[in-house]
Amino acid sequence: MGFLSNDQLIFIFGLLGNIVAVGMFLAPVPTFYTIFKRKSSEGFQSIPYSVALMSASLLLYYGILKTNASLLISINSIGCAFEVTYLIIYLIYAPKQERMHTMKLLLIFNLGSFGSMLLVTMLLIKGSNQLSVVGWICAVFSVAVCAAPLSVMRRVIRTKSVEYLPFTLSASLTLNAVMWFFYGLLQHDYYIALPNVLGFLFGIAQMILYMVYKNPKNNGEEKEDQLAGNKEVEQMTNENESCSVDDPDKETKISTCCFKPKKSNANKKMEVICTNV
Repeated sequence: MGFLSNDQLIFIFGLLGNIVAVGMFLAPVPTFYTIFKRKSSEGFQSIPYSVALMSASLLLYYGILKTNASLLISINSIGCAFEVTYLIIYLIYAPKQERMHTMKLLLIFNLGSFGSMLLVTMLLIKGSNQLSVVGWICAVFSVAVCAAPLSVMRRVIRTKSVEYLPFTLSASLTLNAVMWFFYGLLQHDYYIALPNVLGFLFGIAQMILYMVYKNPKNNGEEKEDQLAGNKEVEQMTNENESCSVDDPDKETKISTCCFKPKKSNANKKMEVICTNV
């Protein structure tokens, strides 16, 4: 590292940031494959992708305003393309209510807010202040992108399931934050560096959640409940060979259930046979 100049280090971290960020943009592919396979987006939310599209659009604009920011421009152009593709797939397979919600979100949030910001910064703010204002806006939305998975993390804790928390996405988020933190730090661009500190912390938190809940502990409890149920049925079989269910008027026998133990090499299972009479 001592043999590399500051500009070379900036290029290396920016290049690595591009590579890792592409991996991050590819991370939701299994999620959208699941949506495509189920022909439904039920259980998944569009908010993270809408926020990510807004952030990529803002950073693209910021990169255009800034000098020597070709790596920033390249990755956010790719990011915009990925997020638009994901949102199109979501809109195709989303239920009607979710589709309408997402379309309103895109019209008001992505087009309306982003368009208003463009007009204000281009027409009313000039010179170096323009870059500073856009930089602060980018920083705020970068934090929003980092915080967007909070809803998924809350769901993981509530359901004790990592179905909606891909590990590859969390790992990519963490590595991406590290690369862009050093890229911004070496350039003294704190609009890029500081939000990635939070991105790193959220990425670590998501990976910890994944490790905690990837093997649900309730599997053993379910097995114990199943064994307890089998013992109860076996006890009923030993006490009574059959049971009857009568109608309320006690005039007609509705059904007769016979409990017969069925042995196998592995364990003893109870076979329940019901016949209508």
